Amino acid sequence: MFSKLFMNSKKTKQESLPKKIDKKPKVENTRIGDIGEYKINIQLDQLPKEDFKYLSDVMLPNTQSKSGYSQIDHIIFTSHAILVVETKNYTGTIYGDRNRMKWSLNGKFQFMNPFHQNIGHIKAIQSLLPTVSEEAYISMISFNRRSTFKVNEELRKIQSNDLIVYDTELSEFITRKINVLKLLNDKPLFSDDEVSSIFNIIKDSNNTDPKTRELHVDLLSGKIQKPATSSSEPSCKTCGKEVSEKVHQFCLANVNRFKGNVYCYEHQK
Repeated sequence: MFSKLFMNSKKTKQESLPKKIDKKPKVENTRIGDIGEYKINIQLDQLPKEDFKYLSDVMLPNTQSKSGYSQIDHIIFTSHAILVVETKNYTGTIYGDRNRMKWSLNGKFQFMNPFHQNIGHIKAIQSLLPTVSEEAYISMISFNRRSTFKVNEELRKIQSNDLIVYDTELSEFITRKINVLKLLNDKPLFSDDEVSSIFNIIKDSNNTDPKTRELHVDLLSGKIQKPATSSSEPSCKTCGKEVSEKVHQFCLANVNRFKGNVYCYEHQK
C-alpha cells in the first residue's frame, strides 16, 4: 500500500514539473547567408532613390563561367559609376592580397580572391554594356562584422576602385565613393536617362528561372559535371586563341597589368 502511495506521489511530482523549454534552434549556414543578404538590402535601401538604383541576386550570361552564367549579389547604378558588390559571410580573420589568387580564413581555409571573382561578374555586365568604359566599374567586397581584415591598406581607402568593407558600412562607403568621384569629375559619366537605360538592360537580362539557377549552383559546387566545350575555355582577348588555366589565372592575378583581361604569351608583351 505504501509503495503504491509512493509511486502515485512520484508520478504526481513528475507530471507537475514544468516542461523543459527547447533552446532556440541554431541558425543554419543557409539562413546565415539569407540574414547577411537581408542586412545588405537594408543598407542599399538607405541610399537616396533619386541618385541610386540597384539590383540584387542577378544572374547574367557569362561564356567564361563553368555554368555559362555569373550570379552577382548586388549592382548599384549611379551617374558616376556602376558598383558591383560581392558579399561574404565568413567569421574570423581574412588574410589576403589584392594580386594573390587565393585568400584565407584564419590562415587555414582557402578561398578564391573575391576581387578576382568580381572581375568575372564585371565582365558579364560589360558584355551587355559594350559602350561603357572599364573605368566606370567599382568592385566592392562586403564581409560581416564577425570578420577582421588583414589585407592591403589601399583596399580600405576610398580613392581605390577596389574596396573591402563591412556590411554595416556599405551604404556609407558607396555614398563617400560617389562623392569623391563627383569632386574629381565635373561631368557625370551617365545622364539620368542613361542610368535608367543601363539599369533596364541588366534587369531584363537577369535570368530568374529557378531550374537554371539550381543548375548553376550544382555546376559550381561540382554536384554535377558539364561536358567541356571549346567555347567555355578562356581565350586571349587580342587574338582569340585558347589559353591554359595557368595562363588564365596568371592574367587574373596581375590585375594592374592586364586589367582583368586574359592574353596569350605572345600578347602579354
